Amino acid sequence: MPYTLPELPYDYSALEPHYSGENLELHHSKHHAAYVTGANTTLDKLAEVRGKNDFSTLVGLEKTLAFNISGHVLHSLFWNNLTPDGGDRPGGELAAALDEHFGSFDAFQAQMSQASVLVQGSGWGALAYEPLGGNLIVEQIYDHHGNVGNGAIPLLVFDVWEHAYYLHYRNVRADFVKALWNVVNWADVSKRFDQARGMSA
Repeated sequence: MPYTLPELPYDYSALEPHYSGENLELHHSKHHAAYVTGANTTLDKLAEVRGKNDFSTLVGLEKTLAFNISGHVLHSLFWNNLTPDGGDRPGGELAAALDEHFGSFDAFQAQMSQASVLVQGSGWGALAYEPLGGNLIVEQIYDHHGNVGNGAIPLLVFDVWEHAYYLHYRNVRADFVKALWNVVNWADVSKRFDQARGMSA
């Protein structure tokens, strides 16, 4: 089955004033859509390579596939990590785990914010579950798939590519990251945390 662009679980204007509807519509309908198209096109090209038994372009195609699939996966996660009814902070087992692995929610929030703001160039900040040690970790993702722990499962991601925020926040990435905390869907993050622990078990 080809990859498809998922519908958002809310209207484009639903996250205002924290995330402008114009920026969100462009982000979803143009940028995310481009990764979906890129992934499907690259899969077609890989099929041609196999059919011709000519793998001279394989390295470039593998990188392109990883870039586009990872962009699709991360954006699909990002939309569900956000909600117009979000903000505040999590409760339950996720809250306890954040306290255990970071010392407090405030300490986690500070690290996640700075990891997102300080990504060099384009990328993401991510809270992930690392199954080998059973740890919650914060990662910096360069572009869509670099500098991450193999096997770590992303739970909460902040997109800090300029296309995610430039229309609304211009070049002030820190203001965008600060605004995202007002629309975090902690129910979604908690669900992903429970699923990640179940998968590792």
